Amino acid sequence: MRARPDLRAGTRSITSPQNERVKLIRALEMRKVRRETSLFVAEGTSLLLTARAAGWLPKILVFLAGSRDKPSCAELARWAESAGAECLEVSAAVLGKLAGKDNPQGMLGVFEQRWADLPASQALTGEALWVALEAPRDPGNLGTILRSIEAVAASGVVLIGPSCDPYSHEAVRASMGSIFNVPVVRTEQKAFLAWRARWRGEVVGTHLAAGEDFRRAPYRAPVLLLMGSEGPGLSPELARAASRLVKIPMAGALDSLNLAVATALLLYEIQRERLQL
Repeated sequence: MRARPDLRAGTRSITSPQNERVKLIRALEMRKVRRETSLFVAEGTSLLLTARAAGWLPKILVFLAGSRDKPSCAELARWAESAGAECLEVSAAVLGKLAGKDNPQGMLGVFEQRWADLPASQALTGEALWVALEAPRDPGNLGTILRSIEAVAASGVVLIGPSCDPYSHEAVRASMGSIFNVPVVRTEQKAFLAWRARWRGEVVGTHLAAGEDFRRAPYRAPVLLLMGSEGPGLSPELARAASRLVKIPMAGALDSLNLAVATALLLYEIQRERLQL
């Protein structure tokens, strides 16, 4: 087990890519290191502003040397310093080692991961809408689903079984900051099914064998939406756990949609009456 890093408040300058802090942040690209340290990276001022608005505090803030002349950067640096974060003013060479290769940003933060518990039965009010994903494999899809969950004001997401990491760089980036606003639960199938047995409302699953059009189904809140993995779809065990199975109609030779797209369609249909311009 990797020891948690000893983080020290204050601002210091780093110009060497071989610095220990630089090595730590780079190592967070690996899921094993994220799991061992419970840390993750969020890149870009937009994500950092979202984190601040959601009440998250960084452990480390990294920014390009000279960028504190920009109001947004200076504001975030003051926020991090007041929170006791370790602030690193780095050279362009160092930032190039840390930032994403596609459209690199001039500022990034290291945060501690947050995992929610399965909500208690008494907390499942009439307006609750949870999404349960069985073994999602694509972090880009997962990040996009988090964004859709926030967009429709759903309650959170449950990851069942082996799942891609919602705190990977790709998932965090695809979430566009929703990782800071959407509760994320991880659990195994057995524990999930025991929790589902106490669910007080509708449990809706999508399935290729379903005969009901998702646009025609009545969705009686609270709703638990079950979505299967990319490719295999829902396992027989979870399909049997649904009180209603629905299907998205297809034209042409297609039989399914991308998981993130399908989840967004279901979420917007379920929330149709609650979403108003």
